[in-house]
Amino acid sequence: MTWEKELSELKSRRKLVEKMGGEDNIKKHNERGKLTARERISRFVDKNSFEEIMPLVGESIYENDTQTSFTPKSSIDGFALVNDRRVALSAGDFTVKGGMGKGASSASAGLGQEKSITQEALINLIPYIRLLDSAGGSVRNFEKIGRTYLPDGNSFVNPEVELLQEVPVASAVLGSVAGLPAVQAPLSHFSVMVKGISQIFPGGPPVVKAALGYEIDKEALGGSAIHTKISGCIDNLAENEDDAFEQVNKWLSYLPSSKYEIADRADPIDSPGRKEDELLSIIPRDRRKTYDMKKIIALICDTGSFFEISPFYGKSRITGFARFNGFSAGIVANNPRFLGGSTDVTGGSKVNRFLQVCDIFNIPVVMLADEPGFLVGLESEKQGIERAGARLMSTICLSKMPIFTVVISKVYGVAGQCSHRPTGMFKRICWPSSNWGSMHISGGVTAAYKSEIEKASDPEAKKIEIETRLKNITSPFRTAETTGQNIIDPRETRSHICSFLEQSQRVLKRQVGTSRFLFLP
Repeated sequence: MTWEKELSELKSRRKLVEKMGGEDNIKKHNERGKLTARERISRFVDKNSFEEIMPLVGESIYENDTQTSFTPKSSIDGFALVNDRRVALSAGDFTVKGGMGKGASSASAGLGQEKSITQEALINLIPYIRLLDSAGGSVRNFEKIGRTYLPDGNSFVNPEVELLQEVPVASAVLGSVAGLPAVQAPLSHFSVMVKGISQIFPGGPPVVKAALGYEIDKEALGGSAIHTKISGCIDNLAENEDDAFEQVNKWLSYLPSSKYEIADRADPIDSPGRKEDELLSIIPRDRRKTYDMKKIIALICDTGSFFEISPFYGKSRITGFARFNGFSAGIVANNPRFLGGSTDVTGGSKVNRFLQVCDIFNIPVVMLADEPGFLVGLESEKQGIERAGARLMSTICLSKMPIFTVVISKVYGVAGQCSHRPTGMFKRICWPSSNWGSMHISGGVTAAYKSEIEKASDPEAKKIEIETRLKNITSPFRTAETTGQNIIDPRETRSHICSFLEQSQRVLKRQVGTSRFLFLP
C-alpha cells in the first residue's frame, strides 16, 4: 500500500496555492504595472533558493468532505539566499484580499500553529526582508467573523520590534500600503519605495474623505514625494521594482547577518594608497563658494562603492555606506550645497538614526566634517533644534563603533563637537583648509566686541579690524602646535582611513553585541 492518494492531494493543493488570488486578480494586478508576489520573490532571491513556510495555509470550503474552493493566505513567507546569504522573507500578495495584513485574518490562527517568519528570523539570527503590497485590514472581515475585535495586533508586531534590535531589517514598498503594513514600512533599518506605484498611509483616500471631508488621490496623500522628501518615513526611491530589489540587496551587502557578527570584507578593488590629485583643489579658498562633498566621498572610497541612504531627506547631511580596501564603513558628512551644511532638525534626525544602525551592527563610521553649526533662525527653533542637537550629542557619546573623522573645512560650535568622541576607538585628521572655533568669527565679533565696536568712531571699520586680527590666528597649524592635531595632505586621506578600518576589525570583534542602543524607527 502506498500514499499515492495523499500525495496527489498534496500536489493539487500546492497548485491551488501557486494560483494565488486567481487569474482575474493576477491580470488586474499586472495591468497596474506590478509584479505578483511570487514573481517578486523569484526576481529578488538567488535562483531556486526560496523555501516557503506554511505553504498550505488558507481558507477552504468543503462539501461532503471534498474541498470545493481554496483561498491561500495573503502573504508568502519563507527563507531564501540573497547573494549566497540566508535571509527571511515575507511578500504581501495583493491578489488575495488586497494583501490583507498579518493579524487581519484568523486563517492561520490555532493550536499547534507553526512559528511565524518573524519568529524564525529572530531564532535563526538572519536578516528579515519585507516586500510590502497590502491594503491592510477590511471591514469585510468583521462580517465574516461575525464580530469586531479589540486592536491587539501588537502580539503580531512584538517579534518585528525585537528583530530591529538583533538583525538587519529592510522594507520594500511595492504598492499602495495601508494600515499595519504602512507602519511596517519604516519599522526597519532601511526602506525603499517605487516611483509611481508605491504609497503608504494609515488610511487611504476613502478614509480621509470620511474622516476629514476632502478628496485626495493616493499619490498626493502618501506617494514618494511625501515620504522620501518631506516626512522621511521612507529612505530611498527606486525607479522600478527591480531597482528596489537591487537597492535592498546592495544595502544588505554592507551589513552582517546579526549584531553578533561583523560585516564581511569584500574583495579589494583599489589600492589603499591610491591618491587623487583632484583633492588638492576641491575646497575653494573663497569661503563663500561651495563644492561637491559627494565627489570627495567618491574620490576617497573604493571606486563605485558609495551607497547613499535618504538622499532626498535632511539634505544638509549625507549618510550612506561605502567600502575602503574592501572594509564596510558608514559615511556621515555635511553637505555644503544645502543650508551651507548646517545641521537642521531633519538632517540631525537622519544622522542620529543612521549612527545607531552602524553602532548596533558594528559598522565603523567615517565622518567628513564641514560643520558651520546647528541651523539658526525662527523656523529651526519651532522645530526644536536644541532637542535634535541634544539627541545627536547623546548618540555620539553613547556609541561604541570606531569613528574616523576627517575635518574638511570649518567645524564650529556644539554641532562641530558632534564629529568628536572622547571615548573608544576614535581618530581625527584635518586638511590644511580647516578652521574651527566655538562660533563663526563674523557673528562672534558682533556679540563679543559689541561695546568696543559701538564706541568706535567708525563701527564698521572697527569690526573689520577685529575680524582681521582674529582670522590671523585661525590657522590650523597654530592649533596643531599646542594640541598635536594631525594635519595631512588631502591626497593621503584614503590611506589613513583604510589603515584605521583594518585596525578596527579587532576592536569590532570584541564589541559585537554590546551596543547601548535600543533601535526605535
